[in-house]
Amino acid sequence: MKDTAKHQGLRNQLVSVLEQKGITDKNVLAAIKKIPRHLFLNSSFEDYAYQDKAFPIGAGQTISQPYTVAYQSQLLEVEKDHKVLEIGTGSGYQTAVLCTMGAKVYSVERQNELFKTTSLLLPKLGIRPKHLSFGDGYKGLPNFAPFDSIIVTAGAPMIPKPLMAQLKIGGRLVIPVGGENEAQIMTLLIRKSETQFEKHELGNFRFVPLLENKN
Repeated sequence: MKDTAKHQGLRNQLVSVLEQKGITDKNVLAAIKKIPRHLFLNSSFEDYAYQDKAFPIGAGQTISQPYTVAYQSQLLEVEKDHKVLEIGTGSGYQTAVLCTMGAKVYSVERQNELFKTTSLLLPKLGIRPKHLSFGDGYKGLPNFAPFDSIIVTAGAPMIPKPLMAQLKIGGRLVIPVGGENEAQIMTLLIRKSETQFEKHELGNFRFVPLLENKN
């Protein structure tokens, strides 16, 4: 579990790349500068960990490219002690970014293999989400709702209604929407009232599909 000066230098370079691509949120950039992304990857990918690329993490899933992590995190407008629901814990890297930004993170993972690995890894790195759970991301975590913001890190064919219901008024939901074999549209929903949501569509991305009732 080594994090060296070389790794820190590579992270500084990565942050410069993200700034050039339009990431301006200082909290997001500071978190990415701090978190050892190479420790969230298979050791065979260690030399590539600070490239702006996605990599496989097992169970047919990927760790998102840093730009995507930064872009989604920036859209959430996270403030200290915000309650954030994350759908798709995956490697735990996005979880770590949000925790480092000061959020209270409640995260759900559908793949048991990844859930077990990440549950062990995060505490070793000093990252302490409020709650990690193994379950169906489409259902969210109603027992802990409402949330200041919700982030979905997998592509969904539509925005799950339970997630919309678990968002605070004024809260922000960031989700890639689209079919499994097509680019998804990054979508931001801002809850304006009990019944009204403001919708923004923000460009095409590619994510693994959001899984429902697997395992």
